Formats: sequence, C-alpha cells, structure tokens
Amino acid sequence: MRILIVRHGDPDYEHDTLTEKGHREAKLLAQKLSKEKIDCIYCSPLGRAKDTCAYTAKALGKENEVVVYDWLQEFGTPLVWPDGTQRYILWDMLPQFWTTEEKMYDHKSWLTQDFYRDANMETAYRKVTDALDKLLAEHGYVREDNLYRTEEGNTKTLAFFCHFGLEMILLSHLCNISPVVLTHHFAALPTSLTTLYTEERRKGIATFRCCGFGDTGHLYAGGEEPSFAARFCEVYGNGDRED
Repeated sequence: MRILIVRHGDPDYEHDTLTEKGHREAKLLAQKLSKEKIDCIYCSPLGRAKDTCAYTAKALGKENEVVVYDWLQEFGTPLVWPDGTQRYILWDMLPQFWTTEEKMYDHKSWLTQDFYRDANMETAYRKVTDALDKLLAEHGYVREDNLYRTEEGNTKTLAFFCHFGLEMILLSHLCNISPVVLTHHFAALPTSLTTLYTEERRKGIATFRCCGFGDTGHLYAGGEEPSFAARFCEVYGNGDRED
C-alpha cells in the first residue's frame, strides 16, 4: 500500500480558502498527481483542504469519489505551557523548553506531560489515530501495537488532503515517532507531498516507511516559489515569525 499526504495550498485562514498563490500551487500539484494511479481520495472538511483537493480530483476524473472525514481537519487543542503561555497548536512550543524534556522524544511518553493531560491531548490524538487505523483496517491492514498485520497485502494508493499538524499526527502514528519531534523538526510546506509505502518483509507483518517528505518539486517545475507557511525565522530579527 502507498499513502500520499498532501498539505493544503497557501491558506487564506480568515475565509478558510486559498490565496491566489494557493490556487496556483494546487493547480501545479494537480498536474503532478494527474499522472499517478490514486485509488482513494480522503479530505479534510475545511475549505482550504477541499479547495486544494478539488484540482487533483478533477484532474483524475474523481470529483464524485472524494470522501470527507471530520478527523482529517487541522489538529489543535487549547494548551497552557508550564511558563503560562497559551497556545492552540502543538508545534508552537519554544525549543529551549521542549528539548529539555526527555519524554517529548518518546512516541508514547510525550502524552504523559502534565500540560498535555490537562488539555486532554490523548483523547484528541486517539480520535485521529483510531480513525486512521479503522480506515487502514478496511483496506486490509490491522494495527497490532507498533505493527500492522495483513492477510492480503495490496498496492493501493490512498491520498489524504489535510493540514500540517494533522499530517504530523498521521506520520507520528504510522512511524511510531513523537509528534513533538516531528512538528518541531520537520516542516511540510503548502501543497507539499509526503509518500509512505508499506514494507512486508515477513508475510503478514507490515510497517510503513516514508520514502519522500514534503516534496515541492511541482512548484519549482512550475516556477512557483514555495510558501513560507509552517516555518519560523531563519535568522532572528529578519521579520519572519520569531516567537
């Protein structure tokens, strides 16, 4: 099985749609994916993801086959860090704090932090991962601890159109990596494409391997500079998101 995860195009958050640049990005992505064999398309219910998905679905002739799932919308829950800072999204924590907490690096222990428990983070996280596992089971891959078991492996391609934070949650579960590490060290830019394959080295036992993360080659090929969204400043004081 192959999984494609796409982040939506450059967002107009105020109106929950795409900017003009975002529409250009989504069109270029659709040109790339129109050459792919995609069996199933799943999409977030939020406008910016649906607008991005629409270009690819049309290019593939699958406009009426897109399945919208509520659990694919952006991942977020109100949080209060130990220093009293209030945040909504998982990846806003300053590195000088989270890197000193060893539990943050473990794909199971990260949820045991007091501020995550207070925010009921585990419930939010399990809502997504349980739904993902239910869907994968429908395609023949059943989660057992850190592995997937399959009676009949397949070569289907499933495409997910969603959001940066949600993508990191999916990757964290599929690859057994703390989402804190993923969200702070990896940035999936708008319309970037992440690709995972199953590997079944022993019959009936599968794991997922990421063979491409955050590919924006379609943007460079189309002469469109990637958006800055999901990143913080490269050098302090240069005017791009600092804190």
